[in-house]
This record gives sequence, C-alpha cells and structure tokens, in this order.
Amino acid sequence: MLKGKTIKEELKQVVEKAEDVTNSRVLEFLARAGFAVSGILHLLVGAIAVRLAVGGTGNADFSGAVAELATMPVGPFLLWGSFAACAALSLWQTGDAIFDFNHQATRKKIKNKAKAALQAVVYAVLAVTLWHFVTGSGTGGDNRKAASDFTIAMVQAPGGVALLVLIGLAVAVAGVAYGMRGPNKSFEKHLRMPASGTARTAVVTLGVAGYLAKGLVLLLTGLLIVIATIKEHPEDSTGLDGGLRALRDQPMGPYLLAAVGAGLVCYGAYMIMRARLAKMTK
Repeated sequence: MLKGKTIKEELKQVVEKAEDVTNSRVLEFLARAGFAVSGILHLLVGAIAVRLAVGGTGNADFSGAVAELATMPVGPFLLWGSFAACAALSLWQTGDAIFDFNHQATRKKIKNKAKAALQAVVYAVLAVTLWHFVTGSGTGGDNRKAASDFTIAMVQAPGGVALLVLIGLAVAVAGVAYGMRGPNKSFEKHLRMPASGTARTAVVTLGVAGYLAKGLVLLLTGLLIVIATIKEHPEDSTGLDGGLRALRDQPMGPYLLAAVGAGLVCYGAYMIMRARLAKMTK
C-alpha cells in the first residue's frame, strides 16, 4: 500500500515538473518566437503566391518558403533559430493540451484541448520541415510531394478512399471556420490588444484580412483532396501549393491568387504581431 502511494506521489511530482517546464519563461519566449517564424513563413508563401499570379515560379507552401529562407545570407542561422522556435511552440501547445483548460466546463475544455493539440501538430510539422533543411535533406517541393504521397498511400489502403474524403471535408470545414474568425474578430480574445487606436486598428485589419485568406487557402486545399480522391487522381492532391495553383487556373484566377497572396502576407504580419501580443497563460 505504501509502495503504491510512493509511486503515485512520484508520478505526481513528474507531472508537476513537466507542467513547470511547459510554462517556463524561457519556453514562453521561444514559443512567442514560434509565432513570429510562422508569420515570416506565411509572408513568404504569400509573396510566392503573388509571384505565381504574375507568371513567376516557386512552390507556394511552407517547404517553398523555407527554401527561400535558406537562400538568405544568414540562412543557416535563420533555419536553426526557426526550428528551435517552432519546436518550442509545439511543446507549449502540447502543454496546453495536457495541463491547461481543466477549470473549464467539460465541453469547452475538450474543444480547447483539441485545438491546442491540433496546433501542436501543425507546429511540429513546421519544425520537421525546418529540420530537413537544417540537415540539408530538404527541398522546395517537399510539402507538395508529401501531400501527394500521403494521398496515394491512403487511396491504396482498405477504406482509405472514404477516410481521405472525410479528411478533405474536415480540412475544408476548418477553412470555413478559420475564415469566419476574420469578420467575427474572434481572434481578438487571444491577444492583449494595444492601447493605441492606430495600433489596434492595424492589428484588427491585418487579422481580418489574414484569417479570410488563410481560411480560403484551407478550403481550397480540402476541396482539392476530395476532388482528387473522387476522380481517382490522388497524385493531383498536392497540398497548399496545389490549391493555390488550382485557384490560378480559374476564370480571373491570377487576380484571385494575387488577392489571396496579399491576404497571406497580412496574416504573416498579424502573426508577427501576435508574437508580442498573444495571451500565453490560460
């Protein structure tokens, strides 16, 4: 009985230490830097999208953005710093998913923990993309190829087609929900809004435009997964870059793509501001 009690107390101490680590000032600083890195990558993706709209080249996804980051004069330093920041933000979000929101009502708690867990996965994927470039194994088309390979593998698996359609629909619905955050201005509750009227207006304007663009991009990506699966051409499911290129091929496509690219630039600027303004404690 005493031994069981001792083990329970030791496990409790381990959990408390883990929670302390995920809420430490050092990790918070690095996690805030992760928001800034995400902002910079969105800025680059937006710029590449605008470039594609006017007939240029590039991969309008995060591997393409990281590839451009790597070509800068201080590329290796930027890659290492960006990797550390995104890994830290993933760890911070993991801590939120495990330890935080416990004081909330069950339904709200589950919702917020799930959102934190999803964000942890998103930033972990960014960290992995950055790590590939840090180690010299990354290329600008990594995300595009990974999305296509994943779709092909899912189609070949038992029940994979149905699951893939559901994944595509889930991404599309997430895009709609993401886009609604802009006009609803629901993102404000996650920020300590600046006192200055001009600064507040800038944050709100960038947030509204940015979330609308981000939501549209996710919607296009999800629909592309569904269409490629139904038409039995899984190789056409090429993630963010494929969704933006599909938009360019529509009537008035280059203008729409340029507008979305500009919106992603706004989202990137918003995320850079979020690095300073985010409410990190729950």
